[in-house]
Amino acid sequence: MRSTLACILLASAVAGCATPGANPAARGVESINQPLMTRASFAFDAVAPGGSLPPEEVARLDGWFRSLELGYGDQIYLDGAYADPARAQVAGLAGRYGMMVSQAAPVTAGVVPAGHVRVIVSRNRAEVAACPNWGAPELSNYDHAMMPNYGCGVNSNLAAMVANPEDLFHGRAGPAASDGVAGAKAVQMYRDWPLTGIIDGQAKRPLTTAKDTTKGESR
Repeated sequence: MRSTLACILLASAVAGCATPGANPAARGVESINQPLMTRASFAFDAVAPGGSLPPEEVARLDGWFRSLELGYGDQIYLDGAYADPARAQVAGLAGRYGMMVSQAAPVTAGVVPAGHVRVIVSRNRAEVAACPNWGAPELSNYDHAMMPNYGCGVNSNLAAMVANPEDLFHGRAGPAASDGVAGAKAVQMYRDWPLTGIIDGQAKRPLTTAKDTTKGESR
């Protein structure tokens, strides 16, 4: 009887030490703060009579691209009645930035004016909302729960460094088969290249080629 009463009192004491307001879902090693992706669209109406942009419109569009700092991860679309005839001209300008013009333009506000073509740049951004999060004190808890700031540092850095935020959510399909030759070339180049971290007085490893290596082995 005494042992049973002692167990009940011990369980009550442990339950009373539970962290108030702890989130049961914050247990385990999965990051609490995950990246969120936001999408913004920018539109530019360029004069294109018959689907051909005059030189001054091309210059204006080029300046607009520069102001947006167009780069990898952005999507370019064309909309309007003259979208197809103007596609090659706009694609040539976008190619200077290493970009391509995609199909199926998203819906934008307003109607494309007559004799114009609408250039749309869709941009995705990834960020971890509500970080840093110090909503709870950094104290020990008895629920095995993560702190509210858990995951802010790693995931915020990842969201800031990824070139295309969509890769965080959709991934990218790899090749059907791996190319062993390409991988072997990289390894061989690494082995043949001279050492970079050289201590004073230490001789550098000579730069050899695959032909030189073959000769050495034949000996």
